[in-house]
Amino acid sequence: SAIPPALANAMLAGVLISLCLAPVKAVAFNPWLGLPIVIAFFVTAAVKRLFAVPVALFAFVCVIVLGVDIDPSALAHVGDSLLPQPVFVMPAFTLAAIVSIALPLFIITMASQNIPGIAVLRVNGYEPAPGPLFTVTGLFSLASAPFGAHAVNLAAITAAMCAGSDAHADPKRRYWSAIVAGAAYVVLGLLAGAVTAAVALAPKILIEAVAGLALIAAFSASAMSAFREPETRDAAAVTFIVTASGISFGGISGAFWGLLAGGGVMALARLNRSA
Repeated sequence: SAIPPALANAMLAGVLISLCLAPVKAVAFNPWLGLPIVIAFFVTAAVKRLFAVPVALFAFVCVIVLGVDIDPSALAHVGDSLLPQPVFVMPAFTLAAIVSIALPLFIITMASQNIPGIAVLRVNGYEPAPGPLFTVTGLFSLASAPFGAHAVNLAAITAAMCAGSDAHADPKRRYWSAIVAGAAYVVLGLLAGAVTAAVALAPKILIEAVAGLALIAAFSASAMSAFREPETRDAAAVTFIVTASGISFGGISGAFWGLLAGGGVMALARLNRSA
């Protein structure tokens, strides 16, 4: 609650910029593969913004089918992975695992996903109470952990897609994007082996390019809000730079350290003005 909006926006912009650079890197990697995806996105966005990402994804599939040399033996592995093959693993609780794995992952989830996730929601005009959200996601994490799932959290990148204006013009209707995403996750989860094998056939940068195109609007809105006020501009810039650098200390991502650095700069500026 104490995070200033300028710093929250700067942190979000810093988180998103690496993905937003992916379309440019994809074109540099191979113009024949990257340009069709970028062109498909912007041409569709000029006509109907809602369909820009699905069309870019379709262009990605076409590029992979028509432009990438695929080893026939690799396709066989895709077919072999169509059905999930659950394997039971007995959970084992040890003090060493709690100290070296569970506690650090909890801190990383809070600093890298939950805090940015709350910031994303507030940037887009939503004001949820963080306590109940963290409690519910924690309970779901407890329920999913015996099945080998990662922690359930507020997923900053997914939130940026689902909470922004691209999801729906009416903020009260954007929850549908989360519902559709959840249904897609279930389907992709059941086909995880096949999806992983298929995605592995494509250059990684092309996949990131599609995600980066989807996040351009969220990046531009957060960057504009972060640097709007002159008195907080330096602190926002420091937050953005540290977050975008991707540094990690103690296993905690740059988003958390960006907030700390920007907050320190802002506190010093306020002390200087009061003096």
